Amino acid sequence: MIGNILRFKTAVALVLLGLLTLLAGIGQKTFWAPAESFTATAPADAKAAPLTVFDQKLRTLHGGTVKINVKGEGSFLLAAGRPDDVNAWVDKTAHNTVSGVSDDGKALQLTHTDGEATAPSPAGSDLWVSAENASGELNYSWTAPADGDWSLLLAADGTKPAPASITMTFPNDTSTPWAVPFMMVGGLLILAGAALLVLKPGSGPGARVFAGARDSAGAPPAAAKPTDTTAAERNAPGRSTGRLRRPGVVGVIGVLTAAAVTGTGVAAQAGQTPSPSPSTSSTAAADKAPHAPVLLDAQFRRILEQVSGAVDAGDAAKDASKLQPRVGQTELEVRTQNYKIRSQVGSYGARMPVRATKLLTTVVTQQRSWPRSVLAVTQGEGNVVPQLLTLTQASPRENYKLVGTTPLQPGTTFPGIARGGIETLAPSAKSGLTYSGEEALAGLGDRLTSADSGFKDKLVEGASSPYIADTLAYQADAVSTGVNGTFSFTHKPVPENTVVFRTADGGALALGRLNFAFDGTPKAPGDKLTIGDDAAALAGGKETGTGMVLTFAESVAVYIPPTGSTDPMKLVAATRGLVGASFK
Repeated sequence: MIGNILRFKTAVALVLLGLLTLLAGIGQKTFWAPAESFTATAPADAKAAPLTVFDQKLRTLHGGTVKINVKGEGSFLLAAGRPDDVNAWVDKTAHNTVSGVSDDGKALQLTHTDGEATAPSPAGSDLWVSAENASGELNYSWTAPADGDWSLLLAADGTKPAPASITMTFPNDTSTPWAVPFMMVGGLLILAGAALLVLKPGSGPGARVFAGARDSAGAPPAAAKPTDTTAAERNAPGRSTGRLRRPGVVGVIGVLTAAAVTGTGVAAQAGQTPSPSPSTSSTAAADKAPHAPVLLDAQFRRILEQVSGAVDAGDAAKDASKLQPRVGQTELEVRTQNYKIRSQVGSYGARMPVRATKLLTTVVTQQRSWPRSVLAVTQGEGNVVPQLLTLTQASPRENYKLVGTTPLQPGTTFPGIARGGIETLAPSAKSGLTYSGEEALAGLGDRLTSADSGFKDKLVEGASSPYIADTLAYQADAVSTGVNGTFSFTHKPVPENTVVFRTADGGALALGRLNFAFDGTPKAPGDKLTIGDDAAALAGGKETGTGMVLTFAESVAVYIPPTGSTDPMKLVAATRGLVGASFK
């Protein structure tokens, strides 16, 4: 009787404990489940600054997509860029940095850096892969536009304080590693209790012992056989005695408990399987950041469209002021003078148009210092042959400008260059090359100056390429027809305009400018030299008795073979434009 009561109480206790454990497991998955996200707010007493930077680590702090809400007066923007680009643009300007989240997840950690009180407006900067403009309020989902790290820059116009009301919502860790183990253990405990209720004393393992006890109780004492076991043997572990121990029930509970423990261990182990941590991913991305291309395709196309639009506007109006936002250096000079000549000489030809359509290839550097140069090969409407466009960004706060347009030589193949970001070389660097960029352009200058140049066989054109041959013919014709004058010609590289890109075969493509000077002096007193209408538009007259100098800007590109190659250098692209004419 006592055994039945004990068995009943034990069963009830196990069932109740199992129900509570099962409820705890279910609760972790339902009403006790952690929130899917948490929101942190910037401190209200943060010091005002014209710029606010969001550290790249915040995007991957908890995995998933981070959502940002910004409220402010008037218009403002939130721009995304590489961390080094954002930092370079901010430079010495006073700014706040959102760098982390407090331990309780309720506050954003903000640090203030003193500096200059204002900055130019960041709107329209080529550094941003994207920019969101807003008025009053902005809701933004922070996702990576490409591999690597990305920061954000928040600003009004650079003079007013950046909006200070900022909240960030992060994905929360909703994993409940103990939920399944609790449910498993709870279920097993309930089964154990139920087993105690339904298991009879005469069933299961140990039934023979119970039967033996009952037989002993019903038999006469004389039927019992004498035994010579000692007390130690009677009390040995595992030896059955005549007491009510319910070994069958204990065996069932032991098996269930072992199963529960085993299940808990497996579930816990599965719940704790390591996954790549955000910090590890961020570190790997940071290691790659210095080698990331300076422009994504979307940025490049956007820049090219703006450049093309500026050139179209300037060409249509013959107004160089319309070029200046997106055109500089050689190309600005050449087109400015072209407009001046065309305003006086109707037959003078326009420069080849710049097209953003039919983009044949792009060349993007991995060099993340400034100045940065990139190339595009396009052939849109009005481009008889593909045109090589050179764009340069002089500093972080300046946009890319078109500095050279050079049509490819007929019959010449543009050298293979990796599109994923390439190495740029110093003009004087000769590592792995037959010539440095400086040497290649100087060799071209010598080749264009003299028909008997020592570079005659070291630098050639394609089978149908005309530039070198035409230049030498132009100079020879001037000498033969200008009987009253003495003429000389020079083609000198402009070192600061030289850019060198590594090609896929280990060679290089050197691009730059040569100053082509055509100098003429009368042979005898009273002799006159006459210049063409185009030069006269710049010189202010057609004849001179003292001498004249014509200056052309030559935009050129030369392929340099790698060390060990027996091939000569090749002129890939070339053109010239008259930029100056004067009398001595």
